[in-house]
Amino acid sequence: MASSPFHPAPHSQSKKPLGRMADWFRQALLKKPKNVPISSESHPSGDSQLASQDSAPPPSLRSVRSSTPPPTCVDTSSSGRWSKDYDVYVCHSEDDLADAQELVSYLEGSSAQLRCFLQLRDAAPGGAIVSELCQALSSSHCRVLLITPSFLCDPWCKYQMLQALTQAPGAEGCTIPLLSGLTRDAYPAELRFMYYVDCRGPDRGFHQVKEAVMRYLQTLS
Repeated sequence: MASSPFHPAPHSQSKKPLGRMADWFRQALLKKPKNVPISSESHPSGDSQLASQDSAPPPSLRSVRSSTPPPTCVDTSSSGRWSKDYDVYVCHSEDDLADAQELVSYLEGSSAQLRCFLQLRDAAPGGAIVSELCQALSSSHCRVLLITPSFLCDPWCKYQMLQALTQAPGAEGCTIPLLSGLTRDAYPAELRFMYYVDCRGPDRGFHQVKEAVMRYLQTLS
C-alpha cells in the first residue's frame, strides 16, 4: 500500500517533456514551409532569365545586327574602267588638231567625264614618240580614229591605226572610226570590217562616239 502513491507522479512528469518536444517539432515543421516558397521563387526566376538570354539576344545585340548595312553591290564596269589610265585615245593628224580638241572637250565635259589622251597635251616631254604612242594606246580602253584626208596622208596616223588594231584585234567596239571630209570609197581598207561614225551627222558625230565609248566601258569586268 505504501508504494502505490509514488508511481503516478513520475509518470505524469515524464509526459511534460515529451509534450514540449512534440510542440517544438510541430513549430519547426510549420516554419519550414514558410522558407520553401522563397527559395522556389528565386530559382525559377534565375532559370527563366537564363532561358531568355539563351533564346533571344539582348536588345543591344539585336540593334547592332539590324543596323548592319547589306553588302554593297560592286559595279564591275566602273572597277574595270579604272584599270587603265585613259578611257579614250584620240588619234588625229596635226592638221586636225582643232577638231580633235573639240572632240576631247566634248567627251571630257560630258556627264561621264571620260578621260582622254591627246598627244600634244598628254605626251611626256622628251619621251620617244613611238614609246609614248604605244604606251598611251595600251593605257586606253578605246581608240577614236579621226579619219580625214590629212589622216590618210600622215604615216604616224597610219602607224597608230595599225598599232591599235594589233593590240586589240578581237575587241569589238574598242576602235571607233570617225570619218570626216571623206567619201565611203576613201574609207581605209584595214577598217572595212567595222562601222564608222559619220561627222556629217548631228553634233558632228560626237554624241555617237561618246555612246560607243560608254557601251564598251560597260562591258569591262
